[in-house]
Amino acid sequence: MIALLLALGSSLAYGCADFLGGLGARKAHVLRTVMIAAPASLTVELLLWPLLGAEFSPGALAWGAASGVASAAVFALLYRTLAIGPMNVLSPVTAMVSAALPVAVGLLQGEHLGSAALVGLPLALIAVVLVSAGHGAGSARPSRTALLLAFGAGGAIALQLVFLHQAPSDSGVAPLIIGRAVSSAVTLTAAGLLRHRLGTERPAYAMSVGAGALDSLANLLFLLAARSGDLAVVAVLTALYPAGTVLLARGVLAERIHRGQLVGLGAAAVAVGLLALA
Repeated sequence: MIALLLALGSSLAYGCADFLGGLGARKAHVLRTVMIAAPASLTVELLLWPLLGAEFSPGALAWGAASGVASAAVFALLYRTLAIGPMNVLSPVTAMVSAALPVAVGLLQGEHLGSAALVGLPLALIAVVLVSAGHGAGSARPSRTALLLAFGAGGAIALQLVFLHQAPSDSGVAPLIIGRAVSSAVTLTAAGLLRHRLGTERPAYAMSVGAGALDSLANLLFLLAARSGDLAVVAVLTALYPAGTVLLARGVLAERIHRGQLVGLGAAAVAVGLLALA
């Protein structure tokens, strides 16, 4: 039960972080948003160090660094995806992709899913098709570029979660600190190399800081959940994060949700629930 609650908390934090990050990336180049979000996230994890401890073993360093590289890709791909929009379609697509790889890794490591998973996995794929298709000319239909970015972001998220799960269970927040330090270095270096292409728009500082802090909290809750439960179950529960993004996009941006997309979102929720029960 503790693992389930932690995973759901991680899901909520990820959804809110994605909304703020995507909205901030609409106001300035995505790297300007990431330049603020990544260091803000690292600051939160450094503040957690005295409270939760950290053991910087070779395993924690290696897997933390790997998760950091994946995290840098997540920041850039995901925020750019959500900046293009529509959030209420692309976020669920990213979630379904991000859930698939951790489930496979969990199964390969000896975790067992029941018969409900045999229904849940195909249903998840159907849900991806439904939420991506839109409805008619007036629907919120994503572009091909946006869909490709969404799949890339989902893959990067999956790798980040898998790498964090592989870190030693007694390493505390060390993998998070190392990972965020690496992702901050990568994004700041990229921003420096591309500084002439970033434009002159001022980033949304408050949104960017909020996105980074919430992302850090989400990573921490996921790490704690994965250490106390099965990766396959925790990953698919964490994949519920689009619910928060979609609701915020509907309430704040008034993005339309059509009937077919509602069916897809419902199917996604049922699929994730089945996988969790399994």
